[in-house]
Amino acid sequence: MDLAVDLSARGDRATAIYRALLDAIRSGRLGAGDRLPPTRTLARDLGVSRNTVAAAYESLVAEGFLSSHVGDGTYVTALAAAVPSNPKGAALAPRRGWTFTPYAVSGQAPRPPHDFRVGIPDASLFPFDTWRKLVAGELRAGAHHPGTYAEPAGHPALRAAISRYLAISRGVAADPEDVLVTHGTQQALDLVARVLVEPGDVVAVEDPGYPFARDLFASHGARVVPVPVDAHGLVVDELPGRVRLVFTTPSHQFPLGSPLAQERRQALLEFAARHRTAVVEDDYDSEFRFTERPMETLHALDQSGHVIYVGTFSKSLVPALRAGYLVAPPTLREALRGARQLADGYGSLPEQAALARFISDGMLARHLRRARAVYAERRDLVLEGLATHLADHLEVVPSAAGLHVAALFRDPTVDDVALVAEAAAEGVAVEALSAYGHDGCGPSGLVLGYGAAETRTVTPGLLALARLMGAR
Repeated sequence: MDLAVDLSARGDRATAIYRALLDAIRSGRLGAGDRLPPTRTLARDLGVSRNTVAAAYESLVAEGFLSSHVGDGTYVTALAAAVPSNPKGAALAPRRGWTFTPYAVSGQAPRPPHDFRVGIPDASLFPFDTWRKLVAGELRAGAHHPGTYAEPAGHPALRAAISRYLAISRGVAADPEDVLVTHGTQQALDLVARVLVEPGDVVAVEDPGYPFARDLFASHGARVVPVPVDAHGLVVDELPGRVRLVFTTPSHQFPLGSPLAQERRQALLEFAARHRTAVVEDDYDSEFRFTERPMETLHALDQSGHVIYVGTFSKSLVPALRAGYLVAPPTLREALRGARQLADGYGSLPEQAALARFISDGMLARHLRRARAVYAERRDLVLEGLATHLADHLEVVPSAAGLHVAALFRDPTVDDVALVAEAAAEGVAVEALSAYGHDGCGPSGLVLGYGAAETRTVTPGLLALARLMGAR
């Protein structure tokens, strides 16, 4: 055990050791049942006599904080658990205006029997054995130079692989130098905000929309303005005139699911060019498209260099990999790399190198084909169940992609938050659409994810939901 004891001051050294041990017990650094080092060992470490340490131990034994057993050692007693802690820093508080606390996340609760939570892919589909071999191979090869610091933009091979992948799958023409690897979408948005958003700047977000983006921009001091969404996506005509940045999910609006109409795409790009506004295009789950051909990305249509394209592998692979990227105009390249270097330096090179091989060797494409077939089956079951058992209560919002569908209550006065709580008590996890609105005031409805739902549980879960609604 390492014990910090200040013996520089004049005075009784046994008392100094006693106080240091008592402080360790009171603060919780030493807990009930912890074994202290022998007096001889601690005396040698502290450069004092054994009798000095023994005197400190004896005082704590007499007070009940320690118990000594001949031939066994000295232990902290159960009295330590009853000592109230007195944490330092009670006078410190977050800066003025900081109101953000962690959201509850999916990993903090047991998996429900009928799991329609949003944004969770099926981890059982991911080829973990293959992934472990790839990472182990990179570690053995040492190609990532583990003894040096790395380029903040990410592993060159991964940036090149992402560049090729986006060109083929999404029509995004990007040089590898324009690609910056991130720890998922959230870090990409944080880097963009660091570089572009000043306190007081107006940032426009979809309403209803992605709450993490809304809160992230607000945390940087932006004045976040909600802009309505309808059946054709973001209502561009409702954008404020002076806006620094627009955040949008045009391929599969989150959470409603409708794509941004072609004429509105053109209108948004014209608006950006006219007002010198940055447009962040979050293409978070476009890999999973089940019906029509995907529309061109805003990035592919952009001729003026105002679109920052953001993507993630959290939905196509597993969230735990924390792998994402952004594609930015060359004018922002160095600034964003600098922001990444300030934020956390760089990412895990072995995992980035493994992901580069996973993409380049065709393993990502094979995985997506397999996953798409599984998700398509679950999506069909969800849509069938909504049409068969819940049509009297819910109207499905048309959607052609992604891992969730949204449905509006035909009776807009239904308290969807209360219904979600009732469903959870019955083992059915769904999400309230209203919670995605600005200040939790979105339209009344449900959002049902089918990424994490086991196929056999989908129909029984919807039947349970129908029974619950019928009984209200």
